[in-house]
Amino acid sequence: MTSMTSTFVKERKEGDISSVFASLSGEEAVVLPKEFSDLKHTIAQNKDALRESWLRLKASLRKEIDEIKTRGSEVIPSVDFDELSDLSSEKRQEILKRGSVVIRNVISRDDALQLKQDAKDYIKANPSTKAFPADKPVVYELYWSQTQVKARSDPRMQKAMGFINTLWHVDPSFPVSLRHNVTYADRLRIRNPGDAKFALGPHADGGSLERWEDPEYRACYKSIWDGDWEHYDAYDATHRIEANMDLHTGAGACGVFRSFQGWLSMSDVGPGEGSLLVAPLVQQVTAYYLLRPFFNDKDEFDLDSTTFQGAAPGRGQEFSQDLHPELDLTHLMTSIPLVHPGDAVFWHCDLIHAVDPLHQGQSDSSVLYIPAAPLCRLNVEYLVRQRDAFLKGIPGPDFPGYPHAAGESKHVGRATQEFLEQVGGEGGLQAMGLAPLHVQDGTAGEQKAIEIANHLLGF
Repeated sequence: MTSMTSTFVKERKEGDISSVFASLSGEEAVVLPKEFSDLKHTIAQNKDALRESWLRLKASLRKEIDEIKTRGSEVIPSVDFDELSDLSSEKRQEILKRGSVVIRNVISRDDALQLKQDAKDYIKANPSTKAFPADKPVVYELYWSQTQVKARSDPRMQKAMGFINTLWHVDPSFPVSLRHNVTYADRLRIRNPGDAKFALGPHADGGSLERWEDPEYRACYKSIWDGDWEHYDAYDATHRIEANMDLHTGAGACGVFRSFQGWLSMSDVGPGEGSLLVAPLVQQVTAYYLLRPFFNDKDEFDLDSTTFQGAAPGRGQEFSQDLHPELDLTHLMTSIPLVHPGDAVFWHCDLIHAVDPLHQGQSDSSVLYIPAAPLCRLNVEYLVRQRDAFLKGIPGPDFPGYPHAAGESKHVGRATQEFLEQVGGEGGLQAMGLAPLHVQDGTAGEQKAIEIANHLLGF
């Protein structure tokens, strides 16, 4: 097995999740250079259409947020794992509109609780593990515990992520397979009652300024720039598969196309109990935060300023009521419904989301972060480097310390390739780039994606 890619390796400074967000690290807002004013002028080609679209968007937001305010958590769709193979079109459309979904019973309650206990044992056995906050840890800089590797490679979890990927679409000739999922190794969280330090407010991942800066990323939102947000398709993967989401080597910038972010619950967690909040309106909300920098509070064009509200180089984009008043974040941000151990939650890669500022529950709120990531060149190039990180026990390429940090290389009980094969079988090995993919009946694009993947992975 020989790697066939020479993709440039970006080094990451050591740190923790607070490196990703200015609100957690306490950094001041950054003043952007004149180039960002020039960028606004470049994008805003049809000012009349853009302003009319902006006004229509604000009206639509007011109406939709009123419904969200009335319905609360019930606006977020919930489906049972066994429904995925025969989901009603009505339920599917609701998931697409909300950009979020709870999938119940992905794994059994007992198995999920055992995963949590195993994670706690691993942390106890390895006291050198870094975490945030340092004094009362919540988010652990762990990627290769047996708990995480087992959960990511679980066949039912893989099926759930495959379903999530196929909410998207792409031209059949494009080299991408939405039916195949690539493993993306992320952290884990164990948040205890009373915690108020992991108070991560409304934010969007997948870069921040990159959505405007990178031409390929910007092309994802062409309808919005054309003044026609109503026809913006949040599930068209055409330009996503080559978008550059990390122009500034951010501490937590994402180097892959995650169709939806996600986590697997290891706890019973209800609203207000250290859980997740989302802005369940993917089309309008995305259009709003992309257009917001072009207008002042009087709906006049603001193209000469370099302000991109809440966005900063190398940081996740954050949102506030002052900077984004029409989002009415107090009412827009909605708690996901009660989840149980073994339930999975997924949300669109553009969706604004947040964490309960205070954990008011009586027991821990514990999750394994496991996003969905379809098979495409961008994701496989990352997978080549991540595979090497797994074998060495160091953080993945998107995470603090890569590639020089010791990470879990000396940790007792870290997952190995043999462990992955035992718990995940061939599917688990394939998703981690440790076994070749097989060309199956499918579109020309799917077959090409598999050929590219096997070549880059050295098979």
